[in-house]
Amino acid sequence: MEIPGVATMQFLKVAMNEQRKARGEAELTTPDFIRRVKEAAGELQINMDMLKRPLNVGFSGGEKKRAEILQMALLEPKLCVLDETDSGLDIDALRIVADGVNALKSPDRAVIVITHYQRLLDYIVPDTVHVLYKGQIIKTGDKSLALELEANGYADIIGEAA
Repeated sequence: MEIPGVATMQFLKVAMNEQRKARGEAELTTPDFIRRVKEAAGELQINMDMLKRPLNVGFSGGEKKRAEILQMALLEPKLCVLDETDSGLDIDALRIVADGVNALKSPDRAVIVITHYQRLLDYIVPDTVHVLYKGQIIKTGDKSLALELEANGYADIIGEAA
């Protein structure tokens, strides 16, 4: 969502400091905040000029996705739900986003990736694949299930579940 008038850096700083406050930690100093953002942005190949713009205003699809991954990197959530995060990305942006997600993988963090296409899973290798149909998980497997779906489609699996 575009938020005119709210600088991306200000949004990040408030979010990080509110999170720290909720944990009983001291707010980040401006130099510490900038250092953390520069480090994370560098790893995600995000130009710092982009972060001076209002939040998501005029961002391309790839820039929006990179900004989302940057937020994840800085806020370190325990659960990340990525719903069709590959939508509208060119191959370079897809790789950068996938690299960011892979860097965030941790035993302390669950990442749910929702996608209809194998191409994202070529870069973010899933531990488990679930097929949902009409609100139900109808099949579960490892990464080979995603490859099977890419090759054969959903019809056979849906037929088995019916």
